Amino acid sequence: MKILVLNGVNLALTGKREQGVYGSETLEEICAELKAFAEKHGHAAECRQSDLEGELCSWIHGAEGKFDGIVLNAGAFTHYSYAIRDAIASVSVPVVEVHMSNVHAREEFRKKSVLTEVCKGEILGFGKNSYKLAMESFWL
Repeated sequence: MKILVLNGVNLALTGKREQGVYGSETLEEICAELKAFAEKHGHAAECRQSDLEGELCSWIHGAEGKFDGIVLNAGAFTHYSYAIRDAIASVSVPVVEVHMSNVHAREEFRKKSVLTEVCKGEILGFGKNSYKLAMESFWL
């Protein structure tokens, strides 16, 4: 099984910004761990990050026929990107929405996701393990 892990806006700063929320590991370190985690279970993972909404949409479109699932942490796009929502709805590749923090325990604007209703599921609040739980959902 091949999983595409997509990270959205501002997530390149993981490990530097709001360490109390997101931890001190960089996104590169987390992605290396996710790739090793997938390989340990006989699967493959590819990680990408972009601050560009259109690029994330293109990657979602391009996943068709190449990936068995998408793990998506869209960052702030989660709360307002109808473009990403429509990209998810337009492909048959299942998407699991993830957040490292418990967005429901944070600012009011973070409590609403425009993506959830077109995703297979949502996992949040477990730090980098949110990604691992989402990955496991595809092969369990």
